[in-house]
Amino acid sequence: MTAETLLFFQGHAEALPLYERLEQALLERIPGTTIRVSKTQISFYNRRGFGAVSFNPVRRAADRPPVWLTVTFGLQYHKESPRIDVATEPYPNRWTHHVLISSVEEIDEELLEWLEEAAAFSAAKR
Repeated sequence: MTAETLLFFQGHAEALPLYERLEQALLERIPGTTIRVSKTQISFYNRRGFGAVSFNPVRRAADRPPVWLTVTFGLQYHKESPRIDVATEPYPNRWTHHVLISSVEEIDEELLEWLEEAAAFSAAKR
């Protein structure tokens, strides 16, 4: 864990275990993943960015659990799932999906497969 990462979670320390589990799973499953920490998000890269975590509030405050983290990933199509809180198409055939997670159990096979698919999509871009 870097000092930058710990600084990112300042004020949200209870969400750190969610991030630690996700980071561990991504580094194990997607070789060559690099991590960049900024003020507003922690991004995951291969050739290009394929995913991120943030405290982007994709749900109204009344609908968010006390501990949460938003996982974002990009695909070339709109992924349909009740787990996906928001999906937008900022460019043709470039869909950004946001999933709010609140427990380590939600970092499951389905979410990790979406992130793997996003990494493959990112790596294949010209």
